[in-house]
Formats: sequence, structure tokens, C-alpha cells
Amino acid sequence: MNEHTYRILEYDKILARLANYCSFEISKESALRWRPTTDLDEARLWQQETAEARALLVQQPDLHLGGVHDLRLILEQAERGGILLPIDLLAVHSTILRTRRLRQILVGNAPRYPALAEWGYQLHDLEHVAAEIAGAISDRGDVLDSASPRLASLRSEIRVLQDRLQSRIQRIATNSDNAPYLQEALVTQRQGRYVIPLRAEFKGRIPGIVHDQSGSGATLFVEPFAIVELNNTWRQRQMEEQEEVNRILRELSELVADEALYLRSSLTALAGLDLILARASYADEIDANQPQLLGFQHDDVREPEQHPGVILDLIQARHPLLDPATVVPIDFHFGPTTFIVVITGPNTGGKTVTLKTAGLLTLMAQSGMAIPAKPGSQLSLFDAVWADIGDEQSIEQNLSTFSSHMTNIVHILHTATPHSLALLDELGAGTDPEEGSALAQALLQHLRDSGVPTIATTHYPEVKLFAHSTAGITNASVEFDLESLRPTYELSIGLPGRSNALAIARRLGLPRPIADNAESLVNPESLTADALLNEIRSARDAARSAQQKAEAQQRMVASREAELRAQLAKIEEARRAVLNEARQQIQEELGTLHQEVARIRSRLQKGAPTQHDRFLAEAEKALQARLATEQALAQQVEPEPTPLSGPIQAGDLVWVTTLQASGRVQNVINEREIEVQVGSFRLKVPLDGVVLREHGASEPETTGDRPISNTHPSPGIELDLRGLRVDETLERLDEYIDAAYLAELPWARIIHGKGTGALRQVVRDFLRQHPVISKFRSGEQGEGGDGVTVAYFVDGRD
Repeated sequence: MNEHTYRILEYDKILARLANYCSFEISKESALRWRPTTDLDEARLWQQETAEARALLVQQPDLHLGGVHDLRLILEQAERGGILLPIDLLAVHSTILRTRRLRQILVGNAPRYPALAEWGYQLHDLEHVAAEIAGAISDRGDVLDSASPRLASLRSEIRVLQDRLQSRIQRIATNSDNAPYLQEALVTQRQGRYVIPLRAEFKGRIPGIVHDQSGSGATLFVEPFAIVELNNTWRQRQMEEQEEVNRILRELSELVADEALYLRSSLTALAGLDLILARASYADEIDANQPQLLGFQHDDVREPEQHPGVILDLIQARHPLLDPATVVPIDFHFGPTTFIVVITGPNTGGKTVTLKTAGLLTLMAQSGMAIPAKPGSQLSLFDAVWADIGDEQSIEQNLSTFSSHMTNIVHILHTATPHSLALLDELGAGTDPEEGSALAQALLQHLRDSGVPTIATTHYPEVKLFAHSTAGITNASVEFDLESLRPTYELSIGLPGRSNALAIARRLGLPRPIADNAESLVNPESLTADALLNEIRSARDAARSAQQKAEAQQRMVASREAELRAQLAKIEEARRAVLNEARQQIQEELGTLHQEVARIRSRLQKGAPTQHDRFLAEAEKALQARLATEQALAQQVEPEPTPLSGPIQAGDLVWVTTLQASGRVQNVINEREIEVQVGSFRLKVPLDGVVLREHGASEPETTGDRPISNTHPSPGIELDLRGLRVDETLERLDEYIDAAYLAELPWARIIHGKGTGALRQVVRDFLRQHPVISKFRSGEQGEGGDGVTVAYFVDGRD
């Protein structure tokens, strides 16, 4: 790989977009330096990481690096023996907390996401460091009184001294005897000491030390001698307090320095993980899919003209930097016998975009990124991608466009291998057409003999004929609509582009005699070739139209078949319902018959039978026969339901074979397990233990507990209780919890503020006793800390 190719294919723009999804500086720097790999195993691992991250982000919405900071300078300062500021220590604390949470998520999901779990194992749990910082530094960055007993004692003494000091100097300032000497009866500070504003002309009337004067000189700021000793004591305690604060910060800084090695290791892992999450998020933005990366089929020494075993199969590929609403997807592939594709077509028809799309998607795939193409796209892992695209004219080097192109091409010829991909735009352009055409054919011949997979564009008709008649090379073209006189940007592999100049000229109104004269001057063989191409394209378009009609008919038949299956399933459901109702009625009648038979037997056993008794005996035989018939009917086994085809999705009606009952699919947990609502019970059952009976649910099914299809409006994920009284708080909280539970919110964020903690205690006592709350916790860093309680609802959603 080389930087020229990255620039020409605009790979740097892809990296810039990728960096926008990174959460902190280290990963952003890594993203901008990210380069494709030429190791197949490494590329596949990167693709696996991206795919796992996309899946895990759906399962774990809180999988992010919010709260992680770039600690590199902080760690350097701590290792040099510097004292970290509280804000720096809070950055360390926040990073450790987020690291712990990410490790829990990744390691906890190791069976399903093994590649991401490897990153989780590299994250170090430094809980003891976070605990020490949290015990000494508040969320606002203040050193807490509880950081040490001495600090608590000093601050308590300082508060007492300050109260006494303020009280004494306030009495001096408000003394009526001193009023004539003061500018006003107020107390202020100068140089950290309490002073009063004395008029300059009354200097000495209130004995004290002058610390400052006003700009006009009319006011002197005097510390009365009566409070000097108390002021000195107060200032002394303040300096002792600062020394104790510095000592605490120094100890915390030394603790950070001791763990710097593990913090750096975690930062490196966090940057790698953040880059993986960025690749996943970018893939979602461009609606990308994971490609299949393959090795070359022939790694041994090849013969001339031998296919190098390259695979480049892009299905509905889109250039990731173009507007997805307007870009036309292309299908591109190397054939089983061809590995060089020559693309022809009109200017601005999409030839260069095709080159860049193939090259850029190759770089993205080898960088672990999903590509904007349909599933099933396959790419060989190239050892390099070489590109000569666009006008590379250099004034500084005195190179013309042709010279610049040839310089690049010569370099490619010397370095490209059968495992490289060469992209050549306008091959042979910029010079005499005859020589340029000959040169283009010779270059393609050399690349074919060297086995270098190549995609090239050209305008020369001779090159089309060369590609058609040369083994290993095939033509391709971008389409042009003669009706609208616009390119369609659709790529057709196997057919060269047509010469549309005369047709376009006629459509634009060129006089017929001039157009006819021009046509007579064209080589007859070229006109014959164009006519033949027109016939081939017409036949291809007819075949494509017939194929589309056949596919549409097939889809209609499949749809009709699905409808019939659904109708059969409904008929079967109705039959089973009637049968079940009949069975229940039979069971009730059986009970009555049993009682009647028992009564007749009892009657017959009493004395000699009369005529009436003989009648009863005959009735008993009839009842016994009917009883046997109805018992056989009641024991009739119902047939298995007729299965439907297609994947099982949420909302489908299924038959649970182990329970011999119908249920509605609530959630597809994974490839092997689903969640089904059967009556009032919600069960997890294996996917191979159910039979699909009906696609989707026409009406939301309800159970004895909660509706499967929720119609309750959401009250929002957050409730702010700050400023409310206790009775108002409980009323609002009760209403909100009920509404949030009915709306099936997974959790709720309740804001009560910090304050004295009384409101927080009321909220948590209420939540602790509420039947729909499974657990709650304080907010994490970035969620509001102790000023927020996050409550989780029951039903296994926490």
C-alpha cells in the first residue's frame, strides 16, 4: 500500500468520517492513522470485531466510552512527581469507572462476542484508585473535609475563627463612635485579611495596619489592631489547611503514578475498542455489510496468462462518499477466466467512480470496515492497491498529464504482483490517439502476462476489440440513455461501450446531411460493430426483461402460496377450536352418563326385576355403548398443524410442540432461541421446538398480566422532582412509575438533586417497596451522580 493510492481513492476522507465516531483523542488519532492490513487472519479478525460490535451495540445501548479521558499528560506529570489538580484526579476516576463497566460488559458477553472479550481482558480494574479519589475529591473538584482527620479539624477551627473574626470586626465597623471616620460601615478583604474602609483624613483615629488604599487615595483599608492577632491565627490555619490539601493531592498523585503502567495499558485497549465501536457506528450510518475476505486460489508460481485466482465480487456496491439517495449501485466481478476488466463509456458516465468504488471498498474491507454493498460480496486480500486516476499534471516537476500518468504506470509495472490490484484511468490518454491506443493495448498485454488483476478505463475503440479477442481480459461499459441524453451510471460487464457521438448529434438537432456525411466517413467495420452491439444489447435487455417478469411471477406465486398456507393455518385453528369445544362438551356429558349408569345399576340390584327394570337394563346397555363412543371421540389425537415457510419473527403465531399449544413470538433472542407468549406465560423455547403457523399478528394479543402490543403512551425516560415537597414528590413519583411501567420502559432516571439527601432517601424508600421495581442505583459519572437514581422495572428487563 502507498500514500498516493490512499489520497487518490480518498481513503483519508473515510478515516476522517471514522474519527468523528471516536469518543476521545487517542482513538481519533488512531483512526486517522488507520491503514489496511495485508494479513488475511488479521483482516478477518477486524471484520469479526466490527460485526460483534454492531450486534452488541443493539443489545447494550450503554456500550460507549463516555467518561473516558486522554490521561497521557496527566500520567506523565504524576510520574515526574508533580501534584495533580483535583480536576485531573476526577478525570482519572471517571476513566477507571468507565473502564470497569466496559470490562464487565465485554467479559460478561464473552461466549457470544469472543473477539470483543479479548479487548475486555486487557482493561485493568483499578477500583482501589477510584475509591481513594472518590473518598477525597467531590464531584465539583473540591477536596472533601473527610479526606483526612487533620483536614476536617483544621476546617472546623477555621470556620470558628472566621465567625469570631467577622463578629469582632463587624462590631468595630458598626460602632457609632467610628461612623464619622469610615467611608461606609462595611467589612472587606485585602491580601486575605479582613479590613474596614477608613477615610484618609482620619488616618490613625482607628489604630491599625494599612493594607491598601483606593485609586483616589481618599480611602484607606485598615486592619484594626484589635483583630490582628485573631486575623493572624485565622490566616495561619488557612495555610495549614492548604498544606494538608497539598499533602492529600500528593498522595493521590503518587497512587496514580504507581498505577500508571496499568492505566496506560487500559488507555491503549480503550482506544482500540473505541475504534471498533466507531467502525460499527459508521457501518450503520452507510448501511454497510460485512464482506467475505478470501485468500488467492493460486499461491504457487504461475504461468503466463494463468488466472491468479483473484476474487472481487461486489454486489450492489455504492461509493461511500456519494449521496446514498442518488448514487447508482453497481455489480462488479472478475470472471472465472478473466482478471482484467476494460471499462468504456461516455464522459461523466461513471467509469472513474467505478474504479474508485472498487478500490476504496477493497481498502475498507482490509481495514476491518463493513462495506456499502449487499451481503454476499467477496474480496480477495490484496497485498497492495495501485491507482493511477485523474489529472496528475505537475508544474513543479515540469511533467505533462501524459508524462505524469506514465511515471505512475511505470512504478506500478515494477511493483505490482499477481496478488495486487491495479486501477488505471483513461489508459493511454493525453497523447496521439493512434500511439495512445497502441500503448494501452501493450500495457494491458503486459499486465495480463504478469497476472496482475486490473481494472482500466479507456475511450479507444481498438482497445475494446483487443479486450474482446484476448484471453483473460473482458470488456465492460457504463450505460447511456439516448432518449434523455444522460448516462445511467449502470455497469455492464461483458459488453463494450458504444460510440454514441453521431446519435447524440442527431438528437441535438445536427442537420441530417451533415450527420449522414459524417457517418459515411466512419470506418464501415466500426458501424457494423456498433450495429452488432445494438443487437446484443437489445437481446440482453429482452432477456433481462423476461427474467424480471419471471421473477415477479415467482414472487407472486410465492406470495399466493404464503396466503394459502396462512388461510389453511386459520382453518386448522378454527377446526381445532371446534374440536376442543366439542371435547369439553363431551367430557361434561360423560359425567352425566356415568351418573345415569350408576343410578340404573343401583335400581337393578334391588330385588326381582320388573318390566320397568328390564327397560332400564336395556337403557344401560345403550348408554354404555354411547359412553364408549364418546370416550373414543374425546381421546381423539389432534393432527400437527400445517407449517409455514420463512423465518420466524416477532409477532408470528407458532405452535409449541412440547406444550401442544399456540403462542405469539415476543422476541427472537438469537439463532437458536425465541421468547413466546403462551396464555399468560412468557417462555423461552428453542427455535427447533416450534412450528410457524401465521406471519405477524393482526391484532395485539393480550394476556392476564400485560399487553403484548403496548398502547400506553410513554411518560419519558426521566422525571425531575427537584423543588417539590415530600407529599408532592410521592404523588408525582407514584403516577410516573405506573405510567412508565405500563409503557414498558426498561428503566427510569429520577432526578432528586443532592442537597441534604432527604429527598433522595424518600425516593429510594418508595422505590424499595414498589412491586414493579426490581432494583435501583445511583447515577454514574456523567449521569448526575448521587443527585440521580436509576430505577429498573421487573419482567427481566433490567
